[in-house]
Amino acid sequence: MGYRRNSRVIEVKATYFEPNLRKRGTGNEPKVPQPNNADFLINSGGHHALTTLLALEDAPSMATMRDMGFSAQYLHEVAEIATALDPDVIDRMATALAKSRDSGGRLFILGAGGGAGHAGHAVNDFRKICEFEAYSPTDNVSELTARINDEGWDVAYVNWLKGSRINERDAVLVFSVGGGSIDPPVSMSIVNALLHAKEVGATITGIIGRSTGETARLADVCCVVEPVPSERMTPHIEEFQAVVWHLLVSHPALAKHAGHWETISRNR
Repeated sequence: MGYRRNSRVIEVKATYFEPNLRKRGTGNEPKVPQPNNADFLINSGGHHALTTLLALEDAPSMATMRDMGFSAQYLHEVAEIATALDPDVIDRMATALAKSRDSGGRLFILGAGGGAGHAGHAVNDFRKICEFEAYSPTDNVSELTARINDEGWDVAYVNWLKGSRINERDAVLVFSVGGGSIDPPVSMSIVNALLHAKEVGATITGIIGRSTGETARLADVCCVVEPVPSERMTPHIEEFQAVVWHLLVSHPALAKHAGHWETISRNR
């Protein structure tokens, strides 16, 4: 498994989510300050992630790893990805979104496919828990399909934002696996929407899987979920989009109300 540092790959033989930690590597890694649990500062495409490389002295061999059942391997990958998320980036995202809300701005949440499903759920959470006026174009099927039919998919989101009179006080949150691309054209509905949001001065945030996409390039703050195995890129990125947005709506900078079950448990 490769971990990027300053645009070159550090090969890590194996990492494990356990106590009694030590670092394993090729022996050629650059010297960096070593916190208590062997953290590495990862820099990929200008986006920083604080990654904890975790290894147990008696961890299973690579042969044992290859013999893991699928469920065990998948959950092992989940643990590794979780430790690689940069909490400072997520804190900055929470602060940026709270600033938009507190200035009277609105939150526009964009996604396609699984990201569209996340968007509808997240709209509810930001409105109900954070008192943040939030909307998603995919929640209004009539308007969305009319725009796609009459104007085209590539401009459906940007025209929806224009109709919503997005401005500099507002914020955008993107859920996308790749973050969109101009060349080759991928997820242009999201790309065109972000170009307009940038033009009017709105705050752009995203939870994505690639630091090279248009969302990462245009965002004010962006959580990049990496590294992930290429053969399971989409499921891991989409599951962590849900993890990160639930973290955001629970964040002290944003949350104004506890969830229903948390309130019940507290009052017992």
